[in-house]
Amino acid sequence: MATSIKLDDEMKQRIQKLAGLRRRSAHWILREAIAQYVEREEARESFKQEARESWTEFQKTGRHLAGEAVGKWLNNWGTQAETEIPECHS
Repeated sequence: MATSIKLDDEMKQRIQKLAGLRRRSAHWILREAIAQYVEREEARESFKQEARESWTEFQKTGRHLAGEAVGKWLNNWGTQAETEIPECHS
C-alpha cells in the first residue's frame, strides 16, 4: 500500500538532519516514527480496554484490592519479605 505524507519544509529539514545524525535515510526515520506511534497507541487502547473490563467486573462483583495493601505488596517484591498477592475483598 503506497501512502504519501505532506510535510512542511521545517519538518522535512528536521527529518533530514536527524537522518544524517543517525546515518539512516529519511524514509527509515519516518517508518520508525510511524511504527513507534502505532505500537504506543495500540498499547494505550489495550490498556483502556483492560481498564473498562476491570471496571465492569468491579461493578458486577465489588471485588477489589485496597491501594495500601497493593503498595505494601509491591514494595516487598524481590526482598526476603516478599509475599503472595493480597486477597480481593468486597
